[in-house]
Amino acid sequence: MNLLDTSYAAHRLLAAEPREQHTLEVYLDYTCPFSAKLWHTLTAKVIPYLAKEGAKPGLSIIFRHQVQPWHPASTLLHEASLAVEKLNPSGFVPFSQALFEHQREYFDEATVEITRAETYRQLADLAASINAIDDRQAMLQLLDIQPNAEPRNAGNAVTNDLKYHIRLARAKAIHVSPTVALDGVADDSVSSSWTLDQWKTWLDQI
Repeated sequence: MNLLDTSYAAHRLLAAEPREQHTLEVYLDYTCPFSAKLWHTLTAKVIPYLAKEGAKPGLSIIFRHQVQPWHPASTLLHEASLAVEKLNPSGFVPFSQALFEHQREYFDEATVEITRAETYRQLADLAASINAIDDRQAMLQLLDIQPNAEPRNAGNAVTNDLKYHIRLARAKAIHVSPTVALDGVADDSVSSSWTLDQWKTWLDQI
């Protein structure tokens, strides 16, 4: 059961050993405070517990993009994460961590007077500051849209990657962030406020 295109291998937060029996997908938005809560619990507590204890050896965990269009900067943050993965797959998770930690800097009120290009530059600076990328200019080239070019609505070098992830979520009728799906079935009972013990109880049912 392979639910992850090899182009996005860095989205696998936990690999199943010795073979995949169950897949946990977490649909998150970088500008969503509840997504940030779930991300922090998952990466700081749940995944280390699973990796150390071997509690669910057949379980894999995959990050999924759930862009909330009512927060315009969200698209740009998800594009930036995909650009980082193209340049340095090992930088995807650290950069995602940084995006969640700095998400308030990209809330509506903080970005309403900032241009798209300025936001891209801020995101490239952030990626470079945590060594998620080696070449800031290479990241900007992936995100670049020429303002004086003939209008074609062609997007940038990661637009098709973002489309892939958006279509994937829409095909599975994922509407909000965060959403957790087990083996392709969304479970609305999972809360971003869960403690590690609550996660353990839920995982024990798998």
